[in-house]
Amino acid sequence: MIENTSHAVAAGLIFVIAYALIASEKIHRTVVALAGAAAVLALRLVEQHVAFGTGHAGIDWNVVFLLLGMMIIVTITRRTGVFQWLAIKSAKAARGEPVRVLILLSAVTALLSAFLDNVTTVLFMAPVTLLIADGLGIKPMPLLIAQILASNIGGTATLIGDPPNIMIGSAADLGFLSFIKHLMPVTLVIFAVFVPMCLWLFRGELKAPPDVHERMAEFDESGAITDPSLCKRCIAVLLLTFVGFFAHEALHLRPATIAMAGAALLLLLVKMEINELLHEIEWATLLFFVGLFIMVGGLIETGIIGEIARWLIARAKESPGGMAIALLWISAVASGVIDNIPFVATVNPMLVELARGFADNPEQLAAAHLQTKEMMPFWWSLALGACLGGNFTLIGASANVVVAGIAERNGHPIGFVRYLKYGIPITFMTIMVSHVYIWLRYL
Repeated sequence: MIENTSHAVAAGLIFVIAYALIASEKIHRTVVALAGAAAVLALRLVEQHVAFGTGHAGIDWNVVFLLLGMMIIVTITRRTGVFQWLAIKSAKAARGEPVRVLILLSAVTALLSAFLDNVTTVLFMAPVTLLIADGLGIKPMPLLIAQILASNIGGTATLIGDPPNIMIGSAADLGFLSFIKHLMPVTLVIFAVFVPMCLWLFRGELKAPPDVHERMAEFDESGAITDPSLCKRCIAVLLLTFVGFFAHEALHLRPATIAMAGAALLLLLVKMEINELLHEIEWATLLFFVGLFIMVGGLIETGIIGEIARWLIARAKESPGGMAIALLWISAVASGVIDNIPFVATVNPMLVELARGFADNPEQLAAAHLQTKEMMPFWWSLALGACLGGNFTLIGASANVVVAGIAERNGHPIGFVRYLKYGIPITFMTIMVSHVYIWLRYL
């Protein structure tokens, strides 16, 4: 509930102005996000202890430290030459043809995003993509944007693929196999439609240079790995980290803890100048997330997001099917605009309250009440809308911002407006497929 109208208006204005500046690209998005966060804190729209705490209106430190840990691991691993090796092998498999390269990289990204997580996947795949594009002399932009889109589509399929799914699984007491059963089928259909649509959208940009075959002839992966000993240690730590991600629930550890433990272990195993290493970390990306979380925290604390969620749930009992579909579309748009993690964090408690309203005994809410026939369309609509809606804009999901940061650092900035040319039609297509799926299977 909005208790202070002036605070709500201020929070809304700060967010709208910041969003407009990010979209205009006249000021760097990290500068805008930090300035907006400073304004939110200075006006006390969010108290400092709340913003820097662990509540739903604070910075999601799990995301920040997950990114930091994986950035450290990837930065060290990059020095071994293993990415160059993978790039050469991928280019050879695609025979240097841009269309095949895009399909191959998109498929690998989607698959890894489903069974690891999309942020970790793009941290590995984006550098590989840039190396392939540079080696073949083709434009990296279509490959990078397709990678963003594929990572969010693939991440939709499983519990661990995308942070919103982890949050939804926790709130609804849904396990790994439930997500496979309910989301994997529609994700496969969506990816099958995504590939030809993506090729059509990039039809004018997927052209190989005249000397592509000569470039391919020069590709030799045998000397790509420059430090075999370091490479073995990096791969060992990576495997342990991935095992940790799969087992983090059983270990009662957050993914960020796993990532930071992997980074710390690798730092102990290698001799490397720490200041030189930290210089290569994507600090602009991490600080952008910090600023964005604080600005969105202003929308949460002043009641704006909560009011929207309450409006949705107030009408759920009147037309459950219609409101489940409405939640799908609202989640897609809202997640694209304000980032899917804080949106899901706000809607989850609302759906729990809705389940309580459906229950015979509201005081004793159990997992069975959360997973009734009436509730399942809402959980899966939220998951599909939030994960796929992350493709809507360049700041819609964590993976998007990470790829944008890596691309900019390597001299290939992805423009906010340019990205919309691809993000909007792909998001609309994926949500339409999800709409039909929810309607046919659950309503």
